[in-house]
Amino acid sequence: MDLSATGEPVVVQEDTEVRVGLDLRPGTLTLTRDGEDFAAYHALVQFASVHASPWVAQEVKFSAKGPDGTPVAVTVDLLDDTWDGPRAGLPGAIWKVVALAATSAGDVGITYASPGRA
Repeated sequence: MDLSATGEPVVVQEDTEVRVGLDLRPGTLTLTRDGEDFAAYHALVQFASVHASPWVAQEVKFSAKGPDGTPVAVTVDLLDDTWDGPRAGLPGAIWKVVALAATSAGDVGITYASPGRA
């Protein structure tokens, strides 16, 4: 591979987002929208930290299959309409997906050392 890179990347801390993808075991999560069931097989959870505030989960985008096997995307907004707290009335299973994503992202902090550096 012929690749080069220069510079010192800096992250803007005013609004940082992280998306965590989860492959879901088939048959473990069913989403029902307008009376129709969808078998979720992937979830993409978006977390954000605005102005160095604590991380919050903003939304989950599910990839699912309908009863006829047709793929469908279902997006769930996790914040209320004023964006200052969790949306009331969401099923507990949705919050379990968020918790799994947070845990897999290192809820207590991700540590990483570049290869060849200690």
